[in-house]
Order: sequence, then C-alpha cells, then structure tokens
Amino acid sequence: MSESTPLRPNSPEGRDVASVIHPLTNLKTHLEKGPVVVTEGDGVWVTDIHGKSYIEGMAGLWCISLGYGQERLVEAAADQMRRLPYYHLTNHKSHSPVIDLAEKLLEIAPVPMSKIWFANSGSEGNDSAARIVWYYWSAMGQPERRKIISHRQAYHGNTIASASLSGMHYNHASFGLPLDGFLHVTPPHHYRFAQPGESEDDFATRLADELDALIQAEGPETVGAFFTEPIMGSGGVIVPPPTYFEKVQAVLAKYEILLVADEVITGFARTGNMFGTTTMGLTPDMIVCAKGLSSAYIPISALMVNARVFDAIAAESDRVGIFGLSFTYSGHPVSAAVAREALAIYEDEDIVGHVRRMTPHFQGGLRELLDHPLVGEVRGEGLVAGVELVRDKATHAPFDSDLGIGPFCNQRAEDHGLIVRAIGDTISFCPPLIINQEEIEEMIARFRLALDDTWEKVRGEGLIAAE
Repeated sequence: MSESTPLRPNSPEGRDVASVIHPLTNLKTHLEKGPVVVTEGDGVWVTDIHGKSYIEGMAGLWCISLGYGQERLVEAAADQMRRLPYYHLTNHKSHSPVIDLAEKLLEIAPVPMSKIWFANSGSEGNDSAARIVWYYWSAMGQPERRKIISHRQAYHGNTIASASLSGMHYNHASFGLPLDGFLHVTPPHHYRFAQPGESEDDFATRLADELDALIQAEGPETVGAFFTEPIMGSGGVIVPPPTYFEKVQAVLAKYEILLVADEVITGFARTGNMFGTTTMGLTPDMIVCAKGLSSAYIPISALMVNARVFDAIAAESDRVGIFGLSFTYSGHPVSAAVAREALAIYEDEDIVGHVRRMTPHFQGGLRELLDHPLVGEVRGEGLVAGVELVRDKATHAPFDSDLGIGPFCNQRAEDHGLIVRAIGDTISFCPPLIINQEEIEEMIARFRLALDDTWEKVRGEGLIAAE
C-alpha cells in the first residue's frame, strides 16, 4: 500500500488496519500506512491485490524454501487430512506420519542424534530446548546449571524463554525481558566488532576468551548451555570467522556445557549443505529445525536430541513419573506428512546441488555491489546473504540509526518489485532455494536500482560525502 494513498475503510488494507495486530511492525505507523496484501505466489514470485508482482527475496520469513506452487506438498496435506486429520503423541499414542518423519530426520542428521521432539515453530523448538537443558541438568544432579548463553543480536524466537535467548533489543524492550539467567556475548561479526588490525583468527580467539571469562565469572557449575545459530540470520546474516566455532566448542567442552544449534534458518540446504551445522563445523547436543522443514507450507518444528541428553531425560522422567513437556499439536499428522514430503523433494530435486550451482551467481552477483558507494560489506553462504550499508566505507562507520537508511532502501526495493528485509542498515536476502540464475540476476538488478535511489537520498541530504 502506498504511503500517499488514503486507506479506504472497506478495502482489504483498511479492513486489516481495523482488525489485525502485526508482528515486527510499528503498530502506530501501520494504522496510517497499511499493509501490502499478497494474494498468490508462483515459484519465487508473489502478487498483491493490485496485480503487482514481486520477487520474494526473503522466502517469506526465511522459510518458503521450495517456493510457491509445490503441488506435492498440497497433495500430501490433503491426503493426510482425509486419512487422519489429527492425533496426539501423549500417553503412549502415535501415528505413521510422525514416525516416518522422525526416522528420516535421524537418518539425515548432520551429527548422531537419538530422538526427535516435535513442536509448531522455531520459537517453541528453542523454548523446548531451553527447558530440556534444565531438565537434563536436574537429571544429572546439577539443577543449579540454569544459566544459558547466546549472542547479542541473535534471534531464537519469541516465546518468553526464546525471546530471552534472543539478543535483540526489540525482543526485550517493554516486555520485562530477558529473564534472569540468560546471558549474551559479542556476536562473531569481524567487520563490525574487530579491533583495528585484528585478524579473523585473533578476533575468534578474543571472543572465545570472552566466553570463557563469562563462564568463569558466573561459575561453570551454574551454566547449562550455549545456543548459537550456525549463521546468524535476523542479526544481519553474520557468518562467523573460520576458526570461531572450533575455539568456542573447546571452551564448552572444558566445562561440559551443552551446545544447541539453532538451524531454524540454516537447515535444509540453505547454506549449500543439508544443515548449517555441517557448513560451520559444529557438533551440537541438540539441533532445532523449523521453517524449511515443511517449506513453511504448514507449521512444524523439530528438536533433535542426542543420546547424552535423551538417556538422561528419559531416566529423569521415570523418576518424576512423566515427561511434563507437551503441546497439543506436537507432531501433528498433517504437518508431519507435509514435512516428510518436503524432505523427499529436497532429495528428488537435488536441492543441495542446485543451491551449490546457484551460489556463485548469488554470492558473486551480490559481491559485485561492493563497487557501490553505500555498500560496506557483503556476507553470506549458499543462498543467504546480507548487504551492509555504511556512511564511510574506509572506516566502516554506520549511519545514525534514526535516519532509517536501511528501511528506506528496503522500501525502494519493494517499489521496484523486490521484497527483501532491512535489519538496521543490513539488507538481507534469503530467496527460495529453487531460484534460477536469471531470477538471481533480476533480483540483484532490482536491488541495485534501490541502492541508487538510496544513494541519491543520502547525497541530496548531505549524509555522505560524494566521491
């Protein structure tokens, strides 16, 4: 909806403003601006109610990995709805779709895993992982190990626990979060947080030492787990230095701290491997999956748990008498059937191979934007990337956040028929994995138009020196 077009009360936009609360949105601004109302999608394209088409450069919310119009997923849902539209997993009940899906996930897991816990979203998956961390340490006779460490700028979800894990200001402000015991360390972003002249390896060492010092200060006997995204998505597509996770995992091993990998964004071929855990060399005790698990066609998440964790919580549930973690829709048969079919599509259509073939065009094409006077850094792996806009390329100096340069660029991209996402002044890209070379080139061409519009704005307002 154009900001200059008045909202008609009976239009879809007007009806939305009158009735819907939107996440990650300035609610007051929305009352005046209204939404873009999307009506249909095909492949990597979506169309709004006015007939305008957009390249969906963010796969929705990092999630519709197989694109729009996957009839196999539609049929899997319809068939399962006819056969068994619902059943639960409590009190020793089960059904074939969830068994099939769990077996397949254990087969393709990037490191050995023992069992799968199902929920409905990445937020619930990470929330469940936090609770299982506490349950595990109670089982081990160390219930005081309740503190959990994650990164500033991390995003792990929006339940109370997962929002506390997240390191975003907007997840915490005015909500009374984070809860006590959730701690945050420096994100592994060399471009933004390295000291002058500090190599990537030295930067990784310093951050690992920071983690070690925090654990020592808090007391190793009070720290239960470390949560990390293999690549930080909503924090700005931050790719850690090559040695970062090796050094961090050594610290965790020294104190027997559990490692949880949040693969909600990086799972299922996004980074050029089936899991970001493989891409980044992680050996986690638990892995949280969602989004691409069903290509977002239906809500589902999965938490992989290794034998170390499962054996302990199984024994504890016997002591307590029951494992008291439950969701009505855990392992929903329709969701499980769709997810199992999505995994089949990843294999049948060699999505990992396609991502690897497209990666040079995607990453290389975006890196050509480094010649633009606004672009300070381009970072990413596979088909996920971030383009950071800066006021001064030489010093990496950012724009004042109040200027809204990233959001302006984001809006101009949308005006040019490209949906991306501004995370501060980083513009993130996460297109459906089925995108082809021509669509990648068109996506980047439309984004370059948005960059040029933004450059014209900052020059015109004297926000940056002309070259």
